[in-house]
Amino acid sequence: MTSRSDIRVTNAAAGFYTSNQTEKEDSNWEFLFTRAIEFRQETIYFIIVDRFFDGDQSNNEGFNPQLSDTSRNFWGKYWGGDIQGIIEKLDYLKGLGVTAIWISPLFEQVESLQFDNAPMHGYWTKDFKRINPRFLSQGEDNSLFKCTAFNRLVNQAHSLGIKIILDIVCNHSSPDVSGEKGKLYDDGVLIADYYDDKNNWYYHNPEITDWENEDQLLHYEMAGLATFNESNIEYRNYIKSAIKQWLDIGIDALRIDTVKHMPLWFWQEFIGDLKTHRPDLFAFGEWGFSNPKDGKSVEFANDSGMSILDFGLSGAIRECLAKNAPGGFQLVQDVFNLDYLYNTATELITFFDNHDMPRFGSLNPDGNALRLAVALIMTCRGIPCIYYGTEQYLHNDTNGGEDPYNRPMMEKWDMDTPIYQDLAKLSKLRRVNPAISLGSQVEKYISEDIYCFIRCYRDFRSLVCFNKSYYSQGIQLQNTELMDGEYYCMLTKTKIKVINGQVNDLTLPPQSVLIFNYIGEKVKGKTIVRVQINGIVTQLGESIIVTGDCPELGNWDITKGYILEYINPNTWFGEIPFNESAGKAIAYKYALIKNNQEVIREKKSVRRWILANDGIAKWVDIWQQ
Repeated sequence: MTSRSDIRVTNAAAGFYTSNQTEKEDSNWEFLFTRAIEFRQETIYFIIVDRFFDGDQSNNEGFNPQLSDTSRNFWGKYWGGDIQGIIEKLDYLKGLGVTAIWISPLFEQVESLQFDNAPMHGYWTKDFKRINPRFLSQGEDNSLFKCTAFNRLVNQAHSLGIKIILDIVCNHSSPDVSGEKGKLYDDGVLIADYYDDKNNWYYHNPEITDWENEDQLLHYEMAGLATFNESNIEYRNYIKSAIKQWLDIGIDALRIDTVKHMPLWFWQEFIGDLKTHRPDLFAFGEWGFSNPKDGKSVEFANDSGMSILDFGLSGAIRECLAKNAPGGFQLVQDVFNLDYLYNTATELITFFDNHDMPRFGSLNPDGNALRLAVALIMTCRGIPCIYYGTEQYLHNDTNGGEDPYNRPMMEKWDMDTPIYQDLAKLSKLRRVNPAISLGSQVEKYISEDIYCFIRCYRDFRSLVCFNKSYYSQGIQLQNTELMDGEYYCMLTKTKIKVINGQVNDLTLPPQSVLIFNYIGEKVKGKTIVRVQINGIVTQLGESIIVTGDCPELGNWDITKGYILEYINPNTWFGEIPFNESAGKAIAYKYALIKNNQEVIREKKSVRRWILANDGIAKWVDIWQQ
């Protein structure tokens, strides 16, 4: 397969990609790039670089020693974490079950204080094509393509099977510090200045005062940060060229800051260009306090080309498990009940705390409650993200744990904590059992304190049962969708017996989670296409099939088409193995099979694809009627 840096799109509309290395390779279907990174099986770990581990003390003072505090008493200053620190803890992360690390922004920052705060968080960028020298060895060249430390991180992480997610911000550069604002550099060359903005790189508006006003959200400033004018093509070319360089070095995915503060058309262009450059790119955005009831955030998730962080679920988990709010687990289920609004609910990034909110432990110091929250995001739909130190119960309760006290220095590296051990097992489960990462989720029992749901995909199953109360509770489960037989909890070894699909005597210990699995037969083929269709309303008993002009799709014989799996009222999904047709061009379309066997084909003309010889591809389509 061609190297990632050599991949370019030749016909995005047709849905296939080729290498541009040589004419011979371009004409050889062996080099067609139709693969896609599958992030739903990942376990993400979010690291604030400066607060993780100090692997190189030579860089602590930096160019301006006033910005650092080795005593670690001033929470707004640099405390010494760096890239070498992440490298030295990769084995720890591997043992934890982490498969992708989200790293706070690495870009070169302004070297000044604002109200005793330094840009240790990484969101006051000076140069998007250079690395913050405070994260490098003293004297190391921080130009992106000359930096050896970052290459070591990428290579060593990849050798352990860990992906790298870079945190980026496209909305703004820096605030007014030391009389300078928004000075922006292109690998060391000054290209823009807020106070001398001849080429209109920035908006020049006051700060946002009405957070419900869309014009203010898109064009006004947050906290005095110089806000980019995305209508300026020079800015757009610069930011895209910068991020492409990071992708070429080996970044696997992007987390994108403050996405609701830039228009949808910008993100469609931005992500479209980046995926032309790297067709397998996965990206997710921070739409602050997104919620399925917020139409704008749902529209963004469906139409931007990227996923989003699931703030709605985060808030429900915090209310339920950290605050013990009335309604309990029903608050969580209420969020899942609206999954049909999203086209890709299974790719939402799930979490329960981050760098902008008090940690779970500051809301509720009960380690058992925290353990339940971890288990919930590791087993429910979506892609779980763990905030650094959660496995060590890390939190600081000063001022209620509000920013910056939600960003303490990582202190312990104990690999025997209950949550560390749980995460290692549950991360492996996400890889072994595709019901967890790809399948449907159906509630089987719910009360304020008890929550049971089944995850299903093909013949894979995972029954997950929570009890958040402080006493044992016995329940009965009807229609578990498990085959009859005995099952053992993967965490506690508790045994249950399923008879006629029922569990009649399930005892849930206090503050516990029980997880019972059935591992089926995985789909196998030279090329596997993960197919998703949205936008079709079906009734119980109806099914969606894929039919097409190849043996695997029945050669247009509707009775031999490939039947998809129901995920939620807006989503059908399936993995289609291609052997005979691998490496060939095919045509396909979708059909609805009614309960009376009436066939309704979508009205769209046939869809076309060129299959790779091997690997995994994704089709994400909208029903056309």
